[in-house]
Amino acid sequence: MKRIHELLKDKPPNSLAIIDFEGSEYSYFELKEMSSLLAKKLIRHGILGGDRVVLVSENSAMYAVAIFALSEINAWSVLVNARQSRKELTAVIKHSKAKCVLFTTESSKDAQIHANFLKAKTIGKLNCGPIVCTSINKQEPEEVIKNGEQVATLLYTTGTTSEPKGVMLTHNNLLFNARNSANYIGLNCNDRVLGVLPGTHIYCLASAFLPIIFAGGSIKFAPRFKPTEVLKFLRDGITRFPGVPQMFASIIELLDQNNEKLEAPKLRNLATGGAPLDPDLKKQIEEIFGLQLNNGYGITETSPTISVTTNEYPRTDLSVGFAMPDVEVKIRNPNQENIGEILVRGENIMKGYYREPKMTKDAMTNDGFFKTGDLGYIEPDGSIFVVGRLKELIIRSGFNVYPPEVEAMLTKHPNVYQSAVIGRSIKNNEEILAFIITDGSITENILKVWLKERLAPYKIPQRIFIIKQFPTAATGKILKHKLLSHFADII
Repeated sequence: MKRIHELLKDKPPNSLAIIDFEGSEYSYFELKEMSSLLAKKLIRHGILGGDRVVLVSENSAMYAVAIFALSEINAWSVLVNARQSRKELTAVIKHSKAKCVLFTTESSKDAQIHANFLKAKTIGKLNCGPIVCTSINKQEPEEVIKNGEQVATLLYTTGTTSEPKGVMLTHNNLLFNARNSANYIGLNCNDRVLGVLPGTHIYCLASAFLPIIFAGGSIKFAPRFKPTEVLKFLRDGITRFPGVPQMFASIIELLDQNNEKLEAPKLRNLATGGAPLDPDLKKQIEEIFGLQLNNGYGITETSPTISVTTNEYPRTDLSVGFAMPDVEVKIRNPNQENIGEILVRGENIMKGYYREPKMTKDAMTNDGFFKTGDLGYIEPDGSIFVVGRLKELIIRSGFNVYPPEVEAMLTKHPNVYQSAVIGRSIKNNEEILAFIITDGSITENILKVWLKERLAPYKIPQRIFIIKQFPTAATGKILKHKLLSHFADII
């Protein structure tokens, strides 16, 4: 298998593949037929192998059809969440040298707004919706590689700690992760995955969507996360629910408000990733769902899964599990606590950063390991722990401060819902700044007094800012690099 659209081969034609956002159902035969039809339409429109096609999308059958259609014609899918700003979309179009832009307007008002701005037109229609596309730009295609090293998708990282970069993931990368994830989790044709994470994010694309297609099961698409809808989907037979911590926190909050019990009769796999997991939240989730919350670790550049826990080996700590099969993990330059940068090697490692050869070279070691930029350690039994980002490490008066540790302690306070901790350079030192969302009944001074009993003095934030909302990516991940500018008026 050399292309991701080949995942559709040899699937029982009448088996259910997709339940769309508005309830329409599509079999594997219909998914394959629509993908091939879209591929032909795009070729007639002027798309060639090696062209970059930006897909402005929210979760829908049309999103899935576009992914496989672009694979079929050897074009690169450049995935952009429709909720991104006009400025962000324009930057991606420019940097990727896109040949055209395709929109899932049937599932997304924001995609329609972008389409109107870019003067896109309807060039055809499929059973799952209209084919809305811009006119062709004069751009040269990249070389088409016949084997699996052909680029399948170009993903611009959310940039939680830095500016976005274009990550080139090959068909081999995505197929390796789809196969590995499906087998490791034990997915089968009877499974139904909830696709509520943004499909334009690597977590959903490679750890939810493609693995269930590999297994021959089905996916229920939801364009956006709405706790009330998710509870209904769980009642209706979802077997696997991958999400980010904040999604689970919102569900728990809704259940508490309504004095309601969770109903999920077929749910057997619960997974989280994409953001640090609070230990108290993990315990709460597991009590309510009655399942192990499997904590995973991965980044866009590793397509994405590096490690994950499983139902078979439940953990009470915050380990992100063992390295996936055929994935090597080691720690670079460990300190006295055995904490160092996490390095990864395997078929999951990206082809590189688009149009950034130096950046690509700098991200790799001489022996082929990718530098994740994450800090962590490995226990003697092989279990991996992530303690924070290398760029986030705060050195306060000579002491190392890991933001996730401080964040976890802040959210232990009963009146604190969410927190984010960053460092800021001051004369000859760094200060610790914390941003929190509370129920409104606590002050900065009260919280500092509370922290003094629970953290070493050098770990206590110099300032704690009470805010109403964080700047976030579409996944719900807090964009830490924007905190200083976003809250410049109160800092």
